[in-house]
Amino acid sequence: MNKFKKNMSLLCAGVMMISLCGCSSQAVSSTGLVKVGSLNVETVPEYNDESPTETMMGSWSSEDGLCTIVKFPTYYDVTLDYENGSPAEVGVAYAETILKAVPDYEELFEPYLYENISCLFDGREINYEALERRITTLEASIRDEYKEEIESFARTISAGEEGYSENGKLSYIEAITMHLIPDALRPTACSALSVGGSHTESGHRISLRNLEWFLGSAAQMTMIHSVAHMKKGDRSLTSISMLGVLDMITSVNDDGVMIGILDVGTVNHMEFVYEGKKCYTFEIRYALEEFDNARDAAEFLSGECQDFTWCNNLLVSDDKDAFCCENPTREVVEAGRAIPVIRDVNTPLMEGLVWDTPDVLCILNSFATVGSQDGFTGNLGETNRFVKYNNWVKEVGIFSVADMKGIMAREVVDQYEVVNVHSSGTVHTVIVDYATGDIHVAFTYGKCADDIPEYILVGNYGDK
Repeated sequence: MNKFKKNMSLLCAGVMMISLCGCSSQAVSSTGLVKVGSLNVETVPEYNDESPTETMMGSWSSEDGLCTIVKFPTYYDVTLDYENGSPAEVGVAYAETILKAVPDYEELFEPYLYENISCLFDGREINYEALERRITTLEASIRDEYKEEIESFARTISAGEEGYSENGKLSYIEAITMHLIPDALRPTACSALSVGGSHTESGHRISLRNLEWFLGSAAQMTMIHSVAHMKKGDRSLTSISMLGVLDMITSVNDDGVMIGILDVGTVNHMEFVYEGKKCYTFEIRYALEEFDNARDAAEFLSGECQDFTWCNNLLVSDDKDAFCCENPTREVVEAGRAIPVIRDVNTPLMEGLVWDTPDVLCILNSFATVGSQDGFTGNLGETNRFVKYNNWVKEVGIFSVADMKGIMAREVVDQYEVVNVHSSGTVHTVIVDYATGDIHVAFTYGKCADDIPEYILVGNYGDK
């Protein structure tokens, strides 16, 4: 991808990220949209329901055995043992083991962190004092056990470095900041699809989550994909993320409750508020540890959402149910723009949105419930992606795991004539098969996602 195209890709992602969508009387419509269809891949993908495992390339453990990192060709498999160590001890072990497994970890992550910080200030001079206030205030809101883990990780990996300074090392405050990117700096675009048992060959649900995120100017994040198995007995979970990051981006617990985060734009001219707020990615972690079903997890997160820093959508699914927690901030609710909604396949959609397949839930980067904040009208990207998902799901009809993999293999990724569902900014695609408990993941490696992603088996959510 040449520099111009890359910059345009980042610009488009940024526009979608910060798009400020108010209510509108104009109905959502796909009529007249430019190229709603795809530029199709030239080779028909040949998928089956199975995914191969990768061959281990190396292994490292902390001296106390609380952290083990195994390197595979496309990701790092991490085991964190909270059954035999405190959160603070696990944080130390994780940092120490990362530096063994990836000696240049700080040189990879620090530039990426500053690229995110620069985006926050949008070309203006960075006010590090204001940034640190934001970070320390939000970090103080995190539940004690997670905060202890983050702080011990940061102390260990920073080795005495202090303050914000682009010097190829992670300071204590930089290491705290890296865990709060979604809550303090903001993510980009994503999508999710959950197909209920009435539309699957197995009779069990299949849930897919496609993460689009800033990969870094040198695609740094594709070099440190991770699958972290957090071992806590009946509170265990698997987190698909980046090495060293302890918040939740895409995760599934040992009962099969899967949660994925999706950004939603806030309302025009509304100031970002962080005082008195909570970090939603760590509230998700709490929900995954505390609840054994999607409904209870969704109700908890919906009840907390007005205290979050950003409006967001959350995929929350298990074998029985799938929900989208449409989570507006308190400021948006008080302005009359939206209310918290736990949307399912029976929730009425806003005027102009048409979904033709019952028992299949589609989630993008806008609220979709009737009467809520409208991020579709006038937004070609959101509307095109919704239309594509609707058409593709109708074409498939009854899904296998292979069919779900194929949903992400219909478009040429590295082109800009259409709005892609599977875009060049894709970081990972996760499929959870509730018939088997298997977790299938396609990781992006390099500067652009593959047209036909390759899935690997990274574990089973029932394993503890």
